[in-house]
Amino acid sequence: MKPHAVYELRRYRLHPGGRERLIDLFDREFVDPQEALGMRVEGEFRDCGDPDAFVWVRSFADMETRTEALAAFYSGPVWKEHGSLANETMLNSDNVLLLKPVAGTQPFARKLAREKEARSTKGLVTVNICSLAPGMEDRFAAFFIAEALPILEEAGARIEAAFVTERSANAFPRLPVREGETVFVWFEMHEDEDGLSRHQERLSNDVRWTSEVFPRMDSQCWRRIEVSRLTPTSRSLCTL
Repeated sequence: MKPHAVYELRRYRLHPGGRERLIDLFDREFVDPQEALGMRVEGEFRDCGDPDAFVWVRSFADMETRTEALAAFYSGPVWKEHGSLANETMLNSDNVLLLKPVAGTQPFARKLAREKEARSTKGLVTVNICSLAPGMEDRFAAFFIAEALPILEEAGARIEAAFVTERSANAFPRLPVREGETVFVWFEMHEDEDGLSRHQERLSNDVRWTSEVFPRMDSQCWRRIEVSRLTPTSRSLCTL
């Protein structure tokens, strides 16, 4: 399958108790129609640290097909029938980062060949968001791939994806995105909470990470690296 070039990291704030209603509706009514239009729902997640947050990732072949696919879906019969029920669960849905893969990487590649198989809820995902100064994303990405990624993998993480900001204009303003920001984002997969703890312990004992690589990463970020712990839903491609 041809790799996609444009990704959305979407994080929704929900009314208390709304997450399971949204996930049930999303999986039952929204995944297949979006994928029929050429979008791919790469991952759906519950945020372990926030019971009222739903996180998901979808991708598109390019920006032009993104605009066409979104217009077709959000003006189509499925959204007209079920969209109000989805919106009733949400406090906001505009915390969205428009991203592209780091050069030379293919996000979620391990799962693309298996996407027709039964999906599972196994694994613990961490999504890490680094806020950078304008124009710094390519330099940061090169440093991450060369220096940080090997250490993270040696410590037991499976790096599922690495992204930088997609700077193309959002041609579907009905769905806002966070504009004017520069970010680097990476996804890690771990077996479970114990696996993540073992990974973190190995990093804390690795002098390369504690004394050189992480301090250099941290110094390039405008604020502390934002880390969220997520568990996949049953329709997520991004699972263990």
